[in-house]
Amino acid sequence: MVGAQAKREAAQTIESEYRISERRACQLLDFPRSTKRYLSTKDDDSEIRERICYWADKRKRFGSPRIHQMLLRDGFIVNHKRTERIYSEEGLSLRSKSKKRRKYKSEVRVPLKEAIEVNDVWAMDFVSDQFSYGGRFRSLTVVDIFSKLSPAIEVDRSLTGLRVTHALDRAIEEYGKPRVICVDNGPEFICLALDKWASNHGVELSFSRPGKPTDNAFIESLNGKFRDECLNMNWFLSLDMAKEIIEEWRREYNEERPHSSIEYLTPAEFVAKSKVMKCA
Repeated sequence: MVGAQAKREAAQTIESEYRISERRACQLLDFPRSTKRYLSTKDDDSEIRERICYWADKRKRFGSPRIHQMLLRDGFIVNHKRTERIYSEEGLSLRSKSKKRRKYKSEVRVPLKEAIEVNDVWAMDFVSDQFSYGGRFRSLTVVDIFSKLSPAIEVDRSLTGLRVTHALDRAIEEYGKPRVICVDNGPEFICLALDKWASNHGVELSFSRPGKPTDNAFIESLNGKFRDECLNMNWFLSLDMAKEIIEEWRREYNEERPHSSIEYLTPAEFVAKSKVMKCA
């Protein structure tokens, strides 16, 4: 099928070469004169398109919905369908890296610890990765279940139970003390050092069932974003480099990355909003 623009150009050519009227040229092409005369009122997408490409390049694992939220935060007045259209035209669609696990009605899960305010329930876990030369390092990830804020990501080649307590002390000094911390049954979490620390600080440790990562789903969600947006997107040459990049990602996650489950606020904004509502 010949497009409207092509027919418009053909009609103009026929008019000029054969010196016939517009009406006659359109009749020969079976092309409505109203369509030939139509002037597009389509908005210029260049600025929005440039900004979408900017965010897609800076945050390579952000999809269309999150980039749309970044546009709104940048002050653009744009409909999400327009963002999706430009995102698709630029060929920015993300490739799905894993299949979603089927959920069966027969599956039984224990109730997750309910968080009703900031610092009510934290969750923590370990994520492993490797340097460019093959050596491995570990990251202790911590998240506040209510606000989605990450109080700490501790990085080193080895992280013992004692190192976990030191990381928690630093996080508590900056963000406050949690009531409960959800953990799995790893050796660093069932050790005497963490048990003694929890007892001294009046913090309850809630252990998930062995082999049931869904019992601690919130930290698994953070770990997925951490690996997808940080670990998989960087090439770590040294431990210091890994610490610097990961800490920068944690800061951006807390202060710049909008989170869909908290009304597309950043975790830091949600914490500030929660404090205002609590004081009101």
